[in-house]
Amino acid sequence: MASKRVLLLCGDFMEDYEAMVPFQALQAFGVAVDAVCPGKKAGDVCRTAVHVLSGAQTYTETVGHNFALNATFDEVDAASYDGLLLPGGRAPEYLAHIPGVVELVTKFVSLGKQIASICHGQLILAAAAGVVKGRKCTAFPAVKPVLVAAGAHWVEPDTMAATVVDGNLITAATYDGHPELIRHFVKALGGTINGSDRKILFICGDYMEDYEVKVPFQSLQALGCHVDAVCPSKKAGDTCPTAIHDFEGDQTYSEKPGHAFSLTATFDDVDPSSYDALVIPGGRAPEYLALNESVIALVKHFFETKKPVASICHGQQILSAAGVLKGRKCTAYPAVKLNVVLSGATWLEPDPISRCFTDGNLVTGAAWPGHPEFISQLIALLGIQVSF
Repeated sequence: MASKRVLLLCGDFMEDYEAMVPFQALQAFGVAVDAVCPGKKAGDVCRTAVHVLSGAQTYTETVGHNFALNATFDEVDAASYDGLLLPGGRAPEYLAHIPGVVELVTKFVSLGKQIASICHGQLILAAAAGVVKGRKCTAFPAVKPVLVAAGAHWVEPDTMAATVVDGNLITAATYDGHPELIRHFVKALGGTINGSDRKILFICGDYMEDYEVKVPFQSLQALGCHVDAVCPSKKAGDTCPTAIHDFEGDQTYSEKPGHAFSLTATFDDVDPSSYDALVIPGGRAPEYLALNESVIALVKHFFETKKPVASICHGQQILSAAGVLKGRKCTAYPAVKLNVVLSGATWLEPDPISRCFTDGNLVTGAAWPGHPEFISQLIALLGIQVSF
């Protein structure tokens, strides 16, 4: 049983990353996270928004994943939690006007609980009388007038990754600040991180699944790991478009456009011997990456040197093409079962879809709902420990 428990306060059209990244990262680190929304109960969903800064005077918005709640708002007892998380997006605009939400936030503050809020989430803090008065905080720049009016000491974000800590209040400007925000939140909850001096490589491609790259990428950064993302024929600073794959009642997943994911290194400059582990996201990218001989050579290096490899969903198409699965036990998205079995591996049924497996140096998962297990099993192989 998790020793720490936090509440994630959700609403329709909260920012997609700003809900799921901390939700799954904290679970991977051993923290229990309850996600609730006013007027909804456990098992209901919140729709999310994908916000991207793409050169216009403000962010663009498209529809994101459906986020499943795992607790009921009306049953929340603030005293039973150690902390509160407030995602941004458009949800805070209306959540800040719901008396029950304001009362709940005020209760968390009066009890001295740890509070982490990001982007537009600070609108809710401003609505709770006295919560930000005299406190240093940042937010998405458009939230500045409200915070100043509420008596906050505004800290201008020098980058969109800016994070500010003032006592039990942690605020960040956008989801770019997730690694620092989550790291500070873990520390505030009494957590310690050991063994994180690791260097990890992600093989990316156009239309990889949005969550399946961003959640593990920022989770590992939050631990203090050095994480690089590369894509064939692209260089550091370039972006990959991503795909949102969701389960919406059809016979297979739906697809919507996701965030643009920024690469941190240049594929042609990568020295695989300098990395401690490899991560392969799913989505549609693995279909064509599996045809790239340089990608195959890179994957083979990690298996030949017995370094940890973590692959999720359709990522196993690359492993299959590399011929590294023979004699292995692994799972994948069910539609990839044929690739896995024909490559000589023993198929492990992902039941439920969040199930992940470790076989030697290989961690495999079926889909993004399994991220907490996926990340937890990878960091175990890396010798990273998070304790509370």
